[in-house]
Amino acid sequence: MAQTNVNIRMDEATKVAFDKFCEEIGLSVSAAFNIFAKTVVREQRIPFELTTEVPNSTTLAAMDSAEKKKDVYGPFDSVDELMEALNA
Repeated sequence: MAQTNVNIRMDEATKVAFDKFCEEIGLSVSAAFNIFAKTVVREQRIPFELTTEVPNSTTLAAMDSAEKKKDVYGPFDSVDELMEALNA
């Protein structure tokens, strides 16, 4: 299959970080972009979630607590038990 060139513009810091990542996993930048492009074509979608939703400080604090298994309740044996705990 014939090869063609594609030019991609990005900020230098991102390029340096991406180059380093690719090197660490043993891929060339070209191979990484080819994997991405082939996945997009095969799946007919961007292969990761794109979102503008950024958790607010309350949500971030709750996520941090959950990761540290702090202020976590349960498990519950029934919906009634869960509702009792939520309403307490």
